[in-house]
Amino acid sequence: MTRRLLAAAPLAAALLVLAPEAALAHGLVGREDLPIPKVVFAYAATAVLVASFVALAVLWPRPRLEGQTERRVASVPRILDPLCGAIGVAILGLLVYAGFAGSQTTTNNITPTFVFVIFWVGLAVASALLGDVFKAFNPWRAIARGFAFVATRLSRRELPAAMPYPAALGRWPAFAGILAFVWLELVYSGRGDPSNLAVLILAYAAVQLVGMSLYGIEPWSRNGDAFGVYFGLFARISPLHWKRGEVRRRTPLAGLTTLDATPGTVAVVCAMIGSTSFDGFSAGATWGDLAPRMTESLRNLGFSQSAGLEITFTIGLVVLVAVITGCFRLGVRGMRDATNIELTNDQLSLRFAHTLVPIALAYLVAHYFSLLAYQGQALGYLVSDPLGTGANVFGTATATIDYTWVSATAIWYVQVGALLAGHVAGLVLAHDRALITFKDGPTATRSQYWMLVVMISFTSLGLWLLSSAN
Repeated sequence: MTRRLLAAAPLAAALLVLAPEAALAHGLVGREDLPIPKVVFAYAATAVLVASFVALAVLWPRPRLEGQTERRVASVPRILDPLCGAIGVAILGLLVYAGFAGSQTTTNNITPTFVFVIFWVGLAVASALLGDVFKAFNPWRAIARGFAFVATRLSRRELPAAMPYPAALGRWPAFAGILAFVWLELVYSGRGDPSNLAVLILAYAAVQLVGMSLYGIEPWSRNGDAFGVYFGLFARISPLHWKRGEVRRRTPLAGLTTLDATPGTVAVVCAMIGSTSFDGFSAGATWGDLAPRMTESLRNLGFSQSAGLEITFTIGLVVLVAVITGCFRLGVRGMRDATNIELTNDQLSLRFAHTLVPIALAYLVAHYFSLLAYQGQALGYLVSDPLGTGANVFGTATATIDYTWVSATAIWYVQVGALLAGHVAGLVLAHDRALITFKDGPTATRSQYWMLVVMISFTSLGLWLLSSAN
């Protein structure tokens, strides 16, 4: 069985990459003349993953990431936390005000670019490099803490204790929030309307404040706040861990090994990978043939063209998230069958959920690097004219986007490199956790055969999505 699985992996990789070409996808740059054939990339990626798997089995006989201690490297002034929070609240206020009062042209208003490029993509990359940046600048967390501080001072006594956060609820609220955001980004026809974004920003902030008031600021931020969970997961990749009053250093990826096995965690990470996959897939030829037929069928049922498109894309998004979840669950089931461990599939899935986080980051970087590299430059002129009214506050309103600073070929190498690095990191985390879970080296290695195939499948899917932008 193992030989058949490993033999089938390169073939699957080649078939995915040789699939029909697709149109240019959101966040991807077309490459008409790659330096080497695409199939070579597929086989090379598969070879790297297999070689990494063998190297881990031979050279990594005991856990090295699990149970690591952190080292304090610097003190941080306590005033920095509320100061960052105040900056976050100010940015929130600017985005809402610009959404309502500024130009309703997407490219002239700072709100759409900031939300979909700087916030969703840029802050995720910053979190993986620098630690949990969002937690420091989280505006609704800052508002809740400010209200709690003022209320405590005015009442001169402790506020009533929050309700215990329900263990069964886990990170399911965060999953719902992430799915709602990616639906807004990829499906909703009014996503580029600044005023719509302003309304949704206020609505989301209100939900977070209610959740924090019911269950406490920190418990809700760790579990219920979609963005707190999203950026917090990426921050665990970072070698830096910020705590109140100090910054600590740890081995990169080690922070993921302390991720608590909370219900909904697998769904969150699979939604992160699946939504990015759908963004690429929805620009491909296969979806280009399928979506119009689905939309026409919905129109025949009485839906408008706009509603039909939104329903069609919603179905596609949900299906891709389900496919990613199914692939991971299949790998977990194979792992369980190969070892006869006395854990359920759900328990084993939660134990290995953290291994998907580097893959989620890899998909994000591979898919949106060109978007961040180019459209991120728009912030240069938008900060001077955030409302699109002709202002020039910082003297940069005439700045333009330089599309020549990085070539399409360089972007391709960054994207492929990100995919490989993310999946190798996933293998490392899975092997390290297997040594803890299955106790002895041979059993731990045997448990990872199926996970290796899952990693190769995810890598091949990512390469196919990238090559489809040709």
